[in-house]
Amino acid sequence: MKTTVLPKGSATAESSRPSDRAIAPAGPRRRGPAGPAGAGRIVGRALLYVVLTVLAAAVLVPFVWMLVSSVKPDSDVFTVPIQWIPKSFRWENFSDIWTAIPLWTYMGNSLFLSVVITALQVLTGSFAAYGFAKMRFPGRDAVFVAYIATIAVPWQAYMVPQYIMMQKLGLVNTHLSLILLQAFGAFGVFLMRQFYLTIPDELSEAARLDGLTEYGIWARIVLPLSKPALASLALLTFVNTWNDYMGPFIYLTDNNLWTVQLGLRSFVGMYSSQYGMIMTGSVLSVLPILVVFLLGQRYFVQGISTSGMK
Repeated sequence: MKTTVLPKGSATAESSRPSDRAIAPAGPRRRGPAGPAGAGRIVGRALLYVVLTVLAAAVLVPFVWMLVSSVKPDSDVFTVPIQWIPKSFRWENFSDIWTAIPLWTYMGNSLFLSVVITALQVLTGSFAAYGFAKMRFPGRDAVFVAYIATIAVPWQAYMVPQYIMMQKLGLVNTHLSLILLQAFGAFGVFLMRQFYLTIPDELSEAARLDGLTEYGIWARIVLPLSKPALASLALLTFVNTWNDYMGPFIYLTDNNLWTVQLGLRSFVGMYSSQYGMIMTGSVLSVLPILVVFLLGQRYFVQGISTSGMK
């Protein structure tokens, strides 16, 4: 075999020698934004944080004022300027409010209605949303659009027909009337459907091939994957039901059936000058909502961000 010997000074021989290869010096590493553009981004982010802090403080100021006023004497509630630190604390407001009105009864009724209506809306909303998102049948999209369009119809437009129906059924002045009227919600169906669309259809097809029925797919596959959306719907429904005033005001006449919103409004009418106790009742009515929101905040944000509502 013939071997070719390259001259010592040739370019190929020089390039083949590892010891003589030129090594380019490494450039400086970038450690973050530098220059006017980077400084501008930092300043913009700082301004954004300042604006968000100011807005959050503006939202919290009324709540803080209500909380501080709940332990003030009546004469110090509306002082100008506002006394953010009371001169004297009247802790008796939190004990007197329970004897002035049957607050336990009112809060128990609100809790009962909120829990039952929330459970029913989560059940019916998730079930109907599965049909609109994962099943195919003639007129599905048209029915869904027509159902969602009812959100745009104000409640006052069909308030009287609903009352007549409940009256003929003999359900006026019962909690069952409110439960039946609020057991279904178009918003819940829309929220759950938007989340179900993010679940791959291949999961449902594979389950059908394995012999699962549509009920089994909904219960064993779709629902476990929908915890964020379910928590969001439950939180929104619970808050709306707890804060509802017009529904109980129209359908409930018995004092033992009143919710906390009706009870506080009645208390304001009877003791309009006892401002401290009015603020105390308002604080107590907000606490359950605050606890529920804090417990479900993580799921609420995740559910809204993944259901298309953002």
